[in-house]
Amino acid sequence: MVDSKVGVVESEESSVVQRALVVGGGGVAGIAWANGVIIGMADAGVDVTDADLIVGTSAGANVAAQISSGLPLAELFRRQVDSAVQSHELKPQGTPIEEVWERVAAIHAEAEGDPMAARRKLGALALEVETVPESARRAVVESRLPIHDWPERRLLVTAVNARTGELRVFDRDSGVPLIDAVTASSAVPLVWPPHTIDGVRYTDGGVRSSANADLATGCERVLVLAPLPDDALEKEVAGLTAAGARVAVISPDETSLEAFGTDPLDAATRVPAANAGRVQGKSEAGRVAELWD
Repeated sequence: MVDSKVGVVESEESSVVQRALVVGGGGVAGIAWANGVIIGMADAGVDVTDADLIVGTSAGANVAAQISSGLPLAELFRRQVDSAVQSHELKPQGTPIEEVWERVAAIHAEAEGDPMAARRKLGALALEVETVPESARRAVVESRLPIHDWPERRLLVTAVNARTGELRVFDRDSGVPLIDAVTASSAVPLVWPPHTIDGVRYTDGGVRSSANADLATGCERVLVLAPLPDDALEKEVAGLTAAGARVAVISPDETSLEAFGTDPLDAATRVPAANAGRVQGKSEAGRVAELWD
């Protein structure tokens, strides 16, 4: 079931579809990096937080909720690099992330081109693995979000039904609290518990695609922040381009990748990833300005 579909975003001046910001998954490091990129671009005079549509998946769902909260970018960045105000992160108790990547790749290979079957298999495994309590994981996400209400602007948060493999897209009209939507979107399978909403268990929106950039179809200009590589993203960008959109993708550069280390879920990656992202954001600002302005 998909709650929301992207339609034409209208401004007061015209009915022309405007700008979309898509932020993909990438763990704690991805949250920090994306915040860094966004403030780095703002440092250089390019503010992408005024997007008409924001799509957030997994780490990106956290970032999307943060930047649409109304909190100044400087304060959002401080929440990544200052231990006095950082969110309280749990140490993962499930499967080590390296093993998760291996199992996900094996499941997709076994599915032989049937992504829904792969999602169902991964969801079934996620339901079996013992991790932290759902309430503990929800509390982490709550601590990350400066505002716990949905913004007035168009914000889409993705998750995947753990049993059926279907995509669920939450927005302010879904009747689901923002914290629960973001927690569901951030439920990395085999690492964190699937999150329960109205009796349904949900896993990470990245189970479908690391960014779900195709939800921006119909938008005129699309900027994608992609902390993690994903073949699906390439196809989504091609589809957006074919539909007439201008698209730019920012992925971590070499310095940022080093900051991510081998485990993007490690809270120790926050400060180096945020700082590397800020530097990268400044360097990308000129390219993004051509798209955004």
